[in-house]
Amino acid sequence: MMRISMSLPKKLMNEFDDVLKDRGYNSRSKGIRDALKDYILRYQWMNEIEGERIGVITVIYDHHATGVMEDITDAQHEYGEYVNAVMHIHMNEKYCLEVIVIHGDVKFIRNLTEKLMRLKGVEHVKLTSTAVKE
Repeated sequence: MMRISMSLPKKLMNEFDDVLKDRGYNSRSKGIRDALKDYILRYQWMNEIEGERIGVITVIYDHHATGVMEDITDAQHEYGEYVNAVMHIHMNEKYCLEVIVIHGDVKFIRNLTEKLMRLKGVEHVKLTSTAVKE
């Protein structure tokens, strides 16, 4: 077993503690271990998929963050041949939701998803996809 320390925003820690309480966890460490395992499994699953897919990438971002809207648009243009449609929703004064419908080889979908995850100002990215059947 290894011991680590980390810094988290107070709001995130409070939300995590609320989830742990609701789920009946007695240990924050156990909750963090389970969350990390889930994160790793999702990453592995995403990397094992092959072939043509159609999917939806949802991106929640702080529209006040410098350059984030331009960075998201640039990424969509870079993968333009795979992007079928985009919908933009104002969630509240701070956050926006971008819904990107994408179609093509999963390696390009994966690359776009991971590029969006790395952008400063992006709070959350989720890919949902399915195989394209003939």
